[in-house]
Amino acid sequence: MKCCSERLLLLLLLLLASSSLLSVVVAAQQTCPADLDSKCDGGAPDDWEGEFFPGVPKIKYEGPTSKNPLAYKWYNKEEVILGKKMKDWMRFSVAFWHTFRGTGADPFGAPTKVWPWEDGTNSLAMAKRRMRAHFEFMEKLGVDKWCFHDRDIAPDGKTLEETNANLDEIVELAKQLQGETNIKPLWGTAQLFMHPRYMHGAATSPEVKVYAYAAAQVKKALEVTHYLGGENYVFWGGREGYQTLLNTDLKRELDHLANFLQAAVDYKKKIGFNGTLLIEPKPQEPTKHQYDWDVATTFAFLQKYGLTGEFKINVECNHATLSGHSCHHELETARINGLLGNIDANTGDPQVGWDTDQFMTDIAEATLVMSTVVKNGGLAPGGFNFDAKLRRESTDVEDLFLAHISGMDTLARGLRNAAKLIEDGSLDALVRKRYRSFDSEMGALIEAGKGDFEALEKKVLEWGEPTVPSGKQELAEILFHSAL
Repeated sequence: MKCCSERLLLLLLLLLASSSLLSVVVAAQQTCPADLDSKCDGGAPDDWEGEFFPGVPKIKYEGPTSKNPLAYKWYNKEEVILGKKMKDWMRFSVAFWHTFRGTGADPFGAPTKVWPWEDGTNSLAMAKRRMRAHFEFMEKLGVDKWCFHDRDIAPDGKTLEETNANLDEIVELAKQLQGETNIKPLWGTAQLFMHPRYMHGAATSPEVKVYAYAAAQVKKALEVTHYLGGENYVFWGGREGYQTLLNTDLKRELDHLANFLQAAVDYKKKIGFNGTLLIEPKPQEPTKHQYDWDVATTFAFLQKYGLTGEFKINVECNHATLSGHSCHHELETARINGLLGNIDANTGDPQVGWDTDQFMTDIAEATLVMSTVVKNGGLAPGGFNFDAKLRRESTDVEDLFLAHISGMDTLARGLRNAAKLIEDGSLDALVRKRYRSFDSEMGALIEAGKGDFEALEKKVLEWGEPTVPSGKQELAEILFHSAL
């Protein structure tokens, strides 16, 4: 029996030793450096040795003839176009959520992307490592602005106090990294759509406790955006809408939404945040009907509730097409009403009826977008945020760079084309000629609001049947495409 006991004891010791060794190996795996071939040496859970993108150099401008995929062909940030540096026209920003939290998952499939620095957790240590990777990415890309949702950069806690403490810890790291790199937020926002508490909406929830929780979350997000030097703050109401009117008090929900936005305005002023408040329209998805359907609907809402002087609009191109408009239409509608504040630079697929958030690569679309931006005198303090994600099948770390380079070059080429159109002047002349009859005395009276019906009737009797000239659409299209 003694022999057997000794053997059992020895076996138990071996099992314990094996278990301890396994724990050491697992712990080491969670702190591996970016160079996956090197050895782990332990350390704090958020430590990371070397670069996160060791095989990618800083991206530089090499011109249109370059065959280097990791170089800009059209975006030369210091080049002056129409009196302004290209970087000042663009004001590019990296979206933290798509770039560093995108997994490639969709309703039909599991995640396809597991970046080398990810350890599979949503811990604070992982959030810190991810933030460091984010800043290295922006530095190598040559972009000095970023955008974030509060819950994407820091994990939820068990209580609001714990959640805010988590956010504060990550924000302090972001503040430190900003000081080292001169990178700052273009805008921040609160994620008011993912957590189950927001299934009926946030500001439009029928539950007062949810409304209050959303207010507390926006309060903190405004403070954080202000602390980090953000220039804008965005409201995207993905759950602010309805699935059916059968159980919805439409007026009450819209009133609640307006009161929520007014409270945000009041708090913004109280804390001394001078950034622009932006509303981002979207017609549907995830709700069947979203209250800020498009730019015109949002403008009407702001007018009704006396908020037009407090908000501008963040136009997302893919949202424009989902609402049945072109991005150009939405941008022009915002511009002529003095509401164009920012652009989420992405596009959708015309064969797909949902929000695909692809990087814009259509040169014609980019030229139309930049034509509006030039007419607007730029976007500052807004800019172009790449609210765009890699395709599910794009799984290399390098793809993150290739996608942003492509998007930036496309918009840069659009700016160059817009400048060509302006300098040539033929398209503008065609438009002016089309409306030249209103340059007459009677046209001036009409445009001044003094064209009464009696006076106009007298003119019709004097003029007789009007001769209506050609719209010259085909010529306009030729002139436009000649600049591409």
